[in-house]
Amino acid sequence: MQRRGFEEAVELVVEKDPTYDKGAYVFLRESLDYTVKNSSSRSGSDDRHVSGVELLNGFRDFALQEFGPMSSTVLNEWGLHQSSDIGAMVFNLVEVGAFGRTENDSPKDFENVFDFQETFEAPFLPTSKSEADDKNDSKESSESSKEKPTGE
Repeated sequence: MQRRGFEEAVELVVEKDPTYDKGAYVFLRESLDYTVKNSSSRSGSDDRHVSGVELLNGFRDFALQEFGPMSSTVLNEWGLHQSSDIGAMVFNLVEVGAFGRTENDSPKDFENVFDFQETFEAPFLPTSKSEADDKNDSKESSESSKEKPTGE
């Protein structure tokens, strides 16, 4: 299989399967770079193999870093709704020679790794009133137990 330039590969993939936006593929490539750069087991080579779970974790961290509370909106706009979508994009790029793989790599490596809503929306939702009240009650109780009695 011929190795292609990344932009050319994305054009071919999107022409064949327009499920995911070109921006999603560019972000996937940036996420891969981010993952390799920040990998604790990095061997000193930028060609180190990254597992599906490692890539998904890097993708998640990079999306939250880059888009914050807008992560879910941006990813949904690009056609990404679950972790298996990222795997589908990876294997689309493998098919056209832009990404490599080992014989052990599989699209199943990307299935149900994390829930998009829980990952990209929940951290930015306000806590419920009952949770906030419980925290305030706990804080007030802790502070009042620290008060010293006035002995006058």
